[in-house]
Amino acid sequence: MGHPTLLFYKDIAYSGTLTGIMAYDIRQKLLEMAQQIALSQGVGIADIELLGKGKILLRVFLEKENGITLNDCERFSKSFGALMDVESSLPGSYTIEVSSPGLDKPLRTIKDFENNKGKLARIVTAEKIENQNFLLGRIVEVRDTIIRIQIKDHEIDIPFHMITKARLEIEL
Repeated sequence: MGHPTLLFYKDIAYSGTLTGIMAYDIRQKLLEMAQQIALSQGVGIADIELLGKGKILLRVFLEKENGITLNDCERFSKSFGALMDVESSLPGSYTIEVSSPGLDKPLRTIKDFENNKGKLARIVTAEKIENQNFLLGRIVEVRDTIIRIQIKDHEIDIPFHMITKARLEIEL
């Protein structure tokens, strides 16, 4: 359902940047906090991104079976913002954006591929498979760590560890 976006602003003075282990630890804490709110509201967390130096941009992507609405984003943003006021893990000023991942949602985990069987995906691999690094095909099956896609009249198995980037392809 499009890309509705709501912004929630909070300003705190800080002159550092998020790097390495610190960013990973903070991201994990934020993910736990977001999942807590999402569970209570009947939505899921598709992904969280932390971007920027100085002023930080925290993007939270919500998902649910029948699609995310503007109301879902607004409700989540208010609840998450209130929780951040109390338990903020971000050192400094930040902006929170809440939206759906969009129709061309990134596929980052094996579970993402499983949840999108039957859909068209654009996949980039680290090494060539059948003489190409870029594959466009329909997700047919996910077996352990192998993603099987159908391209035209044949199927290709792609080891998950070889995928560097993948996203759903918009079908009109």
